[in-house]
Amino acid sequence: MKFTLKANDPLSKARAGTVTTAHGEIQTPIFMPVGTAGTVKAVHQRELKQDIDAQIILGNTYHLYLRPGLDTLEKAGGLHKFIGWDRPILTDSGGYQVYSLSKVRKIKEEGVTFRSHIDGSKHLFTPEYAMDIQRTIGADIIMAFDECTPYPCDYTYAAESVKMTHRWLKRCCIHFDNTQPKYGFDQTLFPIVQGSVYKDLRIKSAEFIASMGRAGNAIGGLSVGEPAEEMYAMTEVVCDILPYDKPRYLMGVGTPINLLENIALGVDMFDCVMPTRNARNGMLFTKNGIINIRNKKWEQDFSPIEADSDLHVDLVTSKAYLRHLVHSKEMLGAQIATLHNLHFYLWLVKEAREKIISGEFYEWKNQMVKVLGNKL
Repeated sequence: MKFTLKANDPLSKARAGTVTTAHGEIQTPIFMPVGTAGTVKAVHQRELKQDIDAQIILGNTYHLYLRPGLDTLEKAGGLHKFIGWDRPILTDSGGYQVYSLSKVRKIKEEGVTFRSHIDGSKHLFTPEYAMDIQRTIGADIIMAFDECTPYPCDYTYAAESVKMTHRWLKRCCIHFDNTQPKYGFDQTLFPIVQGSVYKDLRIKSAEFIASMGRAGNAIGGLSVGEPAEEMYAMTEVVCDILPYDKPRYLMGVGTPINLLENIALGVDMFDCVMPTRNARNGMLFTKNGIINIRNKKWEQDFSPIEADSDLHVDLVTSKAYLRHLVHSKEMLGAQIATLHNLHFYLWLVKEAREKIISGEFYEWKNQMVKVLGNKL
């Protein structure tokens, strides 16, 4: 993997770059749609490429490991071939899912024992096994196995968790460097900075992660319920330490405003289930603010979803029709809303990139954040 910086915004720490992988280039800043179980929910791969122009998508190690399972993925030739996707894929390590399974898992030095949410069967993820699983899935970018602490989290627990995440990272790196990718293309390992909302822990973790010298780095544990101001403060601290010439990935973030504010702090890559999950509940993100399409005010609004969009469904679908579909629980409603939201997120980061290159990002960002949170 190679990262090339193209431009820096003169009034913020925002930057535009290119990540080159075996499955193509990624123009940063970038938003990565989440394809938990080998599918971005309600969106076909053809639409992901042609309508949304997703340059990279995510797969989820925990879910793919349980179903369809490693044997099926390996026989298919990896996740790219299994799902018919020829662009880059990033996999998380399963650490976040294990965090969210707090009632059915145990964390030890060896790794994490958990029970499947599908059938209750018992499994053990170690740092080494997390590397093997992701090698078998066949992602272009794979994540180190870490512990994601909850929010709020007391200082003592967070401090011990950071130490263990660092010990696990060393094991990940050793095992990753001693194994080969399975499908004839290179894979890249990203370590993850942790430390909850404690500045000294974030500094310590960022310095350790930077010292590992990997091709890219991630920031975890900042989308677990903390106030946005805490997220921005920790992101700024970490971005100032992580290597300037390597991509920075803020995991699990966030709203359109979160994206723009964190781009201004030096983040290059994002993922979040928000655009897809909220779409299925009738929430649309637009250039002028947020639409709850379930509201009665849209019942006889026959205007397009977004009139100045270049997305086909935005132009040919009225708000009234989409409201009808969502209220009727028709699958088409979820599909149209999801296409719209993902297209909007990808438009937002593409526009941010263009503004960074032209030197207008900071002013444009400040104007956008005033309207993106409006309830329409």
